[in-house]
Amino acid sequence: MADGALAGKIALVTGSSRGIGAATAKALAAAGAHVVLTARTARDLEAIEEEIHQAGGSATIAPMDLTESDSIARLANAVSDRWGKLDIMVINAAILPSLTPVTQIEQQFFNRALTLNVLATQVLLANFEPLLKRSEGARVIGVTSGIGQNPRAYWGAYGATKAAFDNLLGAYAQEVQNISNTRVAIVDPGSTRTQMRARAYPGEDPETVKPPEVVGERIAALVQEDFPTGSRIRVENPA
Repeated sequence: MADGALAGKIALVTGSSRGIGAATAKALAAAGAHVVLTARTARDLEAIEEEIHQAGGSATIAPMDLTESDSIARLANAVSDRWGKLDIMVINAAILPSLTPVTQIEQQFFNRALTLNVLATQVLLANFEPLLKRSEGARVIGVTSGIGQNPRAYWGAYGATKAAFDNLLGAYAQEVQNISNTRVAIVDPGSTRTQMRARAYPGEDPETVKPPEVVGERIAALVQEDFPTGSRIRVENPA
């Protein structure tokens, strides 16, 4: 895939062992990018890496826990040493706390969700910004949820993390707008066939919602577009 539209580009996709992250990684690799795959489980990452290689793409796995900020710094150093830049960063990794009334939110799980969904995002941006600046036109894509903008009963914990995530990325988009070539977009995937959605909607027929490949292909196309920084894109169901 070295002759694809993204040939020569280095991409990092968090939470890329399954679902939207895996689909995005495969779509970016199919377009020619070399993709750095991150998630906690090495075995799952190896399976995605193998799929990419069998399809003619290239990828490197980096098993890590994003809630450990030191691991993000180490990854940034490794990317810098090997490639000297980062062209595309897709911030996708997130966890869904238990759906419960606000007054019954379990602090332990809420704290973990805040750490992964929000704090890790800031650490990623802080550590990779020097590498993004070395790209001719870096793209930062944050995968969000509509629940961050539309509060819903029992979704308070997750919704709060996504509202903070959106605000953080929106602020970053404005901060880099006039000082770099980095462009930032927030992608709302809408109803998508993932393990997270299956846990949230256990009675739903998964065939009634779009597969993650639709979102992955949209993100791979988006990073090639000249969109206004700070854009918010919702991926609709295919016609």
